[in-house]
Amino acid sequence: MKDAVDRLTPLGVMVLALLDEGDMHPYEMIRLMRMRRDDRLVAITNGTVYHTVARLERAGLVAEVGVDREGNRPERTTYTVTDAGASTVVEWVRRELTRTDRPAEFRVALAEAHNLDRDEVVALLSARRESLAAAQAALADGHRFARHKGVPDQYLLEVERDEAMLAADLAWLDGLLARLDRSDFAWGPASEPSERYLAQRKAARL
Repeated sequence: MKDAVDRLTPLGVMVLALLDEGDMHPYEMIRLMRMRRDDRLVAITNGTVYHTVARLERAGLVAEVGVDREGNRPERTTYTVTDAGASTVVEWVRRELTRTDRPAEFRVALAEAHNLDRDEVVALLSARRESLAAAQAALADGHRFARHKGVPDQYLLEVERDEAMLAADLAWLDGLLARLDRSDFAWGPASEPSERYLAQRKAARL
């Protein structure tokens, strides 16, 4: 399991999460991710998605379930996520929600955090908050020491920016944890798919 988690890329996570919603062919995955603007998080091209699906199949994380051909269209192979694939996504998200050294991976993990139970997400994000607060304190100490030693401000601009970014990240995280603590903050898969979701799936299949 650990090897599979370590080898999983952010795009691979998103592909597996899509297949957890239902069986799809790669072309449908591409269209659906673009409709959802997932290209904000990862680079999405036909080549990278097809290559990712092939790698996931070799790793036993997805499996072929059928090949369709309509009219003059090329054959489309439909895939499903395996039990190993679903478990790997969960483990990857668990790991990346607490890490503070991989911002790109964290964004994807946050986008897929709804696959975990609310209480577990709160615990993981609380652990992340502790790490961020410790990093902020260490950075502030270093900044004060540098100023005390007379280091000119022009050489500390990046330190100032890092402090501001950490402060903003902590403020946002505090707000999210407060929302997760409220019973009216919906979490987890909806009991029934929304009309918008069904419309997206239909459009992606075309």
